[in-house]
Order: sequence, then structure tokens, then C-alpha cells
Amino acid sequence: MGFDIRLSIGMMFSVFGVLVGAYGAATQGDEMYARHSLGLNVNLWWGIVMLMFGAGMLLLARRGTMAARSAAGRSADKTLKSRIVK
Repeated sequence: MGFDIRLSIGMMFSVFGVLVGAYGAATQGDEMYARHSLGLNVNLWWGIVMLMFGAGMLLLARRGTMAARSAAGRSADKTLKSRIVK
């Protein structure tokens, strides 16, 4: 299996999620949230959402890589067995 786009998307969203979440945590209680976003710390919440999405994509990429390795191993075993039987 070649390049898996889920890996790079997962890494990008995880890094951005950590950055945005850390900024939201650092500016907790700032008056800008009261004026602009109805008192919600949008940066913190969206940082958490992006981090969860990135972690999910990394998990799916890992699962796909493991499945591809397993399938490749099974096909190699079948090829080896067919050569031995002949």
C-alpha cells in the first residue's frame, strides 16, 4: 500500500488542534470571549474538536496500515505454500 492521506490529515489536524486549544486555554477568562462569542471559549472548544478529529484520522490510518500488512503477509504465505506444494 502506498501513501495514506489519512496520516497527513491526522497529523495536521492534531497539531492545529493542540495549538488552537493551547491558545484557548491560555486566554481563558479574557473579555474578548464575552464580547465576540457569547462567553464561549471558541478556541478551546474547536481545538478539542480538531484534536479529536486528528486522533481519529491517525487511528484509522494505523488500522489501515495494519490491515494492509496483514493482507500482504497472507498473500505471501499463499505464494510460498503454492511453490512448496508444486
